[in-house]
Amino acid sequence: MFTQADSEALPEGNRAQPASLSHDAIIGAPLRAKIAREGGTLGQRYENWRQAASARLSALDLAPDLASNIGSVRWLRGSATLLGLTVLAFAFWPDFSRLEAAPPVDIDEAARDEFRSQSIAPLALGADSGRRMGESRFVSQLASAPERPRMDVLATLAQGDGFARMLTRAGVGEAEAIRVAEMVGDAMPLSQIQSGTQVDITLGRRAAPDMPRPLDALSFRARFDLQLRVTRTDGRLVLDPVPIKVDTTPLRIRGKVGSSLYRSARAAGAPASAAQQYLRAVGNEVNLDTAISAADEFDLIVEYKRAATGEVEAGRLLYAGLVRDGKPKLQLMRWGPQGRFFEASGVGEQREGMVRPVPGRVSSNYGMRRHPILGYKRMHRGMDFKASHGQPIYAVTDGTVAMAGRNGGHGNYVKLTHGGGLQTGYSHMSRIAVRSGQRVRRGQVIGYVGSTGLSTGPHLHYEVYRNGRTVNPAGIKFVTRAQLEGAELQAFRGRLSSLQSVTPGAALVSLAPDPGLEERPEREIDRLERRRQVL
Repeated sequence: MFTQADSEALPEGNRAQPASLSHDAIIGAPLRAKIAREGGTLGQRYENWRQAASARLSALDLAPDLASNIGSVRWLRGSATLLGLTVLAFAFWPDFSRLEAAPPVDIDEAARDEFRSQSIAPLALGADSGRRMGESRFVSQLASAPERPRMDVLATLAQGDGFARMLTRAGVGEAEAIRVAEMVGDAMPLSQIQSGTQVDITLGRRAAPDMPRPLDALSFRARFDLQLRVTRTDGRLVLDPVPIKVDTTPLRIRGKVGSSLYRSARAAGAPASAAQQYLRAVGNEVNLDTAISAADEFDLIVEYKRAATGEVEAGRLLYAGLVRDGKPKLQLMRWGPQGRFFEASGVGEQREGMVRPVPGRVSSNYGMRRHPILGYKRMHRGMDFKASHGQPIYAVTDGTVAMAGRNGGHGNYVKLTHGGGLQTGYSHMSRIAVRSGQRVRRGQVIGYVGSTGLSTGPHLHYEVYRNGRTVNPAGIKFVTRAQLEGAELQAFRGRLSSLQSVTPGAALVSLAPDPGLEERPEREIDRLERRRQVL
C-alpha cells in the first residue's frame, strides 16, 4: 500500500486514496506482450509459460483479504475458497483404525517336524533332531535308539532325606545305592552330612534296557575337611577319602570404636553375626552408651576355618575385649559346654532377672483370696499363670531339683533350690520332666502344665521361698554369676593366653594349595557339558 508524497499537505476532503498495484502493474504490460511474442530455447519457453500462468492465476483473486469489504461478492468468493480448502483437508485426514497384520502361518505336524530336522541340537544331550530317511536297501530302521554311554547327574541331599534314597532317586540301582551308603557310613556318620550337600554322580552304560545304569563314579564334600570319592575299579566300587587341609587359626580383629561400635567392627572385617555377639557380650558387662568412648579399641576373636580348596567358614565369637589407653578394660572369653562368657579372672557373665515359668498371663496374685474350691478366704502363697494343658514349664533361673513328685494339694510338684536361701515351686503339673538332684539351667523345661491336685483347671501355681518361707514372687529378682575354680580355672587361663597370642590378620594369610587336590585343566568340550540336576 502506498500513498502520495504530498498527501498530508492536502485538505482533509481532497486527500488521495491508497494506491493498489496489480500483477500487470508489477511485471508491466509491455513485458507481458514481450513474453507472449518471444520464443527461444526450451528453458526460455518454460519460463515464459510460468510467468504467463502466474499472471492468469493472480487475476482470478482466489484468496482475497477476508478482513476487508466484509459481505461483498469478493469476500464471499474468498470465504467459499476457505471452506473448500477446509473440506479438502478433512477429506485427507489420516485413519487411525487398527492395521491388519499378516495372517499366522498354519504349521502342521509335518512342517513342524521339518523345522526340527533343520535345527541344531547336540545329540550328546539326548536330542533326536535330524532329517529322517525312508527305509531302503541302503537304509534300514533301527530296532531301538542307542543310549548315551555315560550320564552325569548332580543330586542334592534334601532335609530329612536318606543318602541311599537320594542315590536311588538320581538313577542308581537300589543294591548299589545301599552299598555306597554303607561305605560312606563307615567313613563318617551319615547324620553328619548336611542337608543341601550336592553329589556329583556318573552313571555308565546299562547292560540291558530294563536294568538301571551302573554307578561309575561319585564325589561330594562330606565335611569341611573331607572329600569322599567312590570309583569303580576292576568292576568293584572303591571308596577313596581325600582329606582337605584346613587351617583353624582364629580371626582376630581390632580397631577404633569411632562413632559406631557395630559399624566400625563391620568395616574392619568382622562378620555380622560376630559383631552382634560382641555387642551382646560386652553389653552384659558395661553400658554401651556411657561406658565406651570413641577413642577406645574393640578386640574380638572369631572361630575361622580355611580350606586349601579356597572355602572359608566363620563361626562363633570366642573372645570379646575392650582396650582403653593401651590397657585392657574388659576381657571376656567363651568357655564351657553352654558357651557362656567368663571374665579373665574366671567369673562368669552376669545373668539378671527370672524368665517367666510359662508365657501365659497372671490370673491370681500373691495374697489373701477366696479359695475357688474350699469356698473360704485364705492366704494364696504364690502366683497363678493361665496356660493351656501340656504347655512347657521353664526353670526361672539356674538351680538344683530339691523335689520332684506328688505333693498333696499341689499335685505333681517340682521345687528348685537356687542358692542364697531361695527356692521356687511349680505345682499342678500334668507331667514332670526332671528328677531330684538334677542340675537345671535357666529356661530349661522342667514339666508341663496340668490340673493335678487341688485345681479347678489347667494352670501353673508358682511359689518363691526365702529361707523356707513363701514370699511374693513379684518382688524377687535373681542375679547369678558362675565362678571357675581349680583345674578348670587353669585350663580357662591357658586357653585365654593362647587366644590373646593370635596376631590380628594372621588368619587371612594365603594358604598353599594342596597338591593332592590339584586337577587337570578342564577341556573346552567338558565346559559345554551340562549335568542333569536331581533335587
